[in-house]
Amino acid sequence: MQKLDSSLPVDAPVAAALDAGSRRSPHTTAGSLILLISYDRKRYIVRLQPGLTTHTHLGAFRHDTLIDQPWGASVQSHSGHGALVLEPGLTDLMQTLKRSTQIIYPKDAAYIVHRLSLRAGSRVIEAGTGSGGLTTALAWAVAPTGVVYTHESRSDTFLVARDNLERCGLLPHVRMFETDIEAGFKASDVDAVFLDVREPWLYLAHVRAAIRPGGFFASIVPTTNQVSDLLRGLEAYHFADVAVEELLLRPYKPSADRLRPDDLPVGHTGFLIFARCIAMEEDMARWQRRERQRYEARLKVQAENEAEAERRAADRAAGGKKYPVLPLP
Repeated sequence: MQKLDSSLPVDAPVAAALDAGSRRSPHTTAGSLILLISYDRKRYIVRLQPGLTTHTHLGAFRHDTLIDQPWGASVQSHSGHGALVLEPGLTDLMQTLKRSTQIIYPKDAAYIVHRLSLRAGSRVIEAGTGSGGLTTALAWAVAPTGVVYTHESRSDTFLVARDNLERCGLLPHVRMFETDIEAGFKASDVDAVFLDVREPWLYLAHVRAAIRPGGFFASIVPTTNQVSDLLRGLEAYHFADVAVEELLLRPYKPSADRLRPDDLPVGHTGFLIFARCIAMEEDMARWQRRERQRYEARLKVQAENEAEAERRAADRAAGGKKYPVLPLP
């Protein structure tokens, strides 16, 4: 493998962009989005604005005293209670969203981003938006040069998601459409499509029209019968490399002297289905999993045996021989 020569010159615009992306302010500033963690582990996401105050169950925190604080420092409320000032992570942003619908859990969102192979510059379609939980993770992954095209048909939910994305500072990376996807998506030639709708198999024709050749598809559904319907649809619309998975998260109490599982583990939240879009002229039988191929072979043999049994029964009913004539040696 060829090694990079660190002595080679780097273009000034590229160097400036790399430098800007790698540098973080060592302290909070006006306009910073911060995470306050109180001593009893309550968490608050706050956008710092001079002159404003954030009220909590442990007292009020004046923004003027929070600005110019080093990340990781502790601050005091007006009543003397302490809190840590940290930069919010993606999980913090997702778990503190205002919700009008059930959001996709961070454990599933992170894996969806991974399986869709999203990175800066990717273009991805999402339907429906819901409260914007997964939209937040998608935008986080494709920023600063990528775009999320998200579709939501309910007006109230659409507005909640827009407010959430704006609060997180991710709205510039999202194109929001208040529309029903019955008529198709508002983008084409995208890298990936994710469906969080009741009957995703009904929209696979729209998916094929919008996704680039070989693109990534994913969906989440809560029940096994929905998974089965989607699998049939994926085969009909020529999607291969299909996988059905679920994630179970088991957190532990972080006590060095008494490490044990948490009392409330996160269990089943939904079935995740992943697939790749392939050419329509491909023979799908060639790209089925071996388990499916064996199952199809068993069905074929079973059908042939039943047909032979019916033929013999018809011969007997017509007065024919009870057993077929065997060839002489």
